[in-house]
Amino acid sequence: MTGVRVRFPPSPTGYLHVGGARTALFNWLLARKEGGVLVLRIEDTDRDRSSEAHTQAILDGMTWLGLDWDEGPFFQSDGVERHRAQAIQLLDEGKAYRDFTDPAALRAEAEQKGIGHPSVLARRYADEMGEAESARRAEAGEPFAIRLRVPEGSTSWHDLVHGRMSFDNADIDDLVILRADGSPIYNLAVVSDDAEHRITHVIRGDDHLSNTPKQILLYEALGLPVPTFGHVPMILGSDGKRLSKRHGATAVGDYAGEGILPAAMVNFLALLGWNPGDDREIMGREELIEAFSMERVQKKSAVFDLDKLGWMNGQYLARLPADRLEPLVVERMAARTVDDEIAPSGRPSAPVTMEQLDRWRAAPAAWREALLELLKVRVRSVDEIVDQAAPFLAPLHGYEEAAAKKHFYRDAPATAARLRVLREALAASEWTEADLESTVRGVADAEGVGAGKAIHPLRLAVTGRGQSPGIFEVLVLLGREETLERVANAGEHLNSQPKGTA
Repeated sequence: MTGVRVRFPPSPTGYLHVGGARTALFNWLLARKEGGVLVLRIEDTDRDRSSEAHTQAILDGMTWLGLDWDEGPFFQSDGVERHRAQAIQLLDEGKAYRDFTDPAALRAEAEQKGIGHPSVLARRYADEMGEAESARRAEAGEPFAIRLRVPEGSTSWHDLVHGRMSFDNADIDDLVILRADGSPIYNLAVVSDDAEHRITHVIRGDDHLSNTPKQILLYEALGLPVPTFGHVPMILGSDGKRLSKRHGATAVGDYAGEGILPAAMVNFLALLGWNPGDDREIMGREELIEAFSMERVQKKSAVFDLDKLGWMNGQYLARLPADRLEPLVVERMAARTVDDEIAPSGRPSAPVTMEQLDRWRAAPAAWREALLELLKVRVRSVDEIVDQAAPFLAPLHGYEEAAAKKHFYRDAPATAARLRVLREALAASEWTEADLESTVRGVADAEGVGAGKAIHPLRLAVTGRGQSPGIFEVLVLLGREETLERVANAGEHLNSQPKGTA
């Protein structure tokens, strides 16, 4: 392809959702692959629902994803006079007609007479009225809409995804292109704007398929070049229904706020309805550009799999150098000192105290780097790093209930005694992973129990949790003094439990 010009035209009546972001990405990939141009157009003609805040959220979402545009943002509302002029042009050329009927009354009459398209009646009345009477009534100030005269025959095109598509024109209503209040209809505005911006390829969702024959008819009526169309599959939730808020977060900004990396989101979105032709899943931006083609876009709807997104984000986090990861972690820590205790997705997320944030900032750079390297390989989001870093940044204030029942309270006196022995042994140990492991396993051997009988209570004692990174790496990062204090505190806690606690 040469001279490719594509567009992304979001409506500022809401935030940038993942479906729109995927459409923007496919357009961006095509433009970058072909050395073309991506035009950003804000379709803001719905003045009642559009807002500057939503416009900015869309721009922020595009910027976060790294989907830079080459021209724009343009605003559809700026072209309203052009839209009107083209509607009048079609009227003057006899390709459209005035409709003086009341829309509700027209629909009711069509239904009563068993006529599928109300415009059949509208055209009949316009033809019976004649052009002279129509012009007289218009000059007298009677309100009217303008309808396109849909010709006989069929409208066909070659879709880049679906192949040959054809619609019988008899199934297409004479569409209104200008309302009685003078405002243009969506289909006219889109055609006019795409022609104005010299768009060569319209890549959009399957939900626009029914609009395409109407728009092609408008291109042809106006004598404008018809672009190439490609309709990409819809995105569904795990239940097979169209993606919505009931499936979780749908706005791109929500995922940014939960610690999803933009590179991971771009990679994930690219594979929703497209594949590179092999089994690659982790693909960087340049790799995606090189591999992308509309020929490999699938017809079948794609499923938005949150688990897959989490896994993919974990892969990107594991590969991210600590010096690039740390600013993201600090940003989330700072955000969570003021966030509610429930994250946007509804997932419980403990707030971060200023003490934790201050201790992080005050810690040596080498220690922070070592902690990030330890945590990043076992998480799926930046927020999970913040969660797992918590025990390293503040004293413990309790123990996970389920883990405590299993590893503390089944035999509290025996566990307290074992923790006392472990503390004494650890106090005498060299503070390296190898020496600490040898020490803990030595205690278990001496007591004639499996290593887990020593490791699990120790982990709970020093982290407050039943799961953690490798316990000996944890001990090294906590340090001797903190570790010994926490083990002692756990022993005191167990000794204070009433007999029979379980």
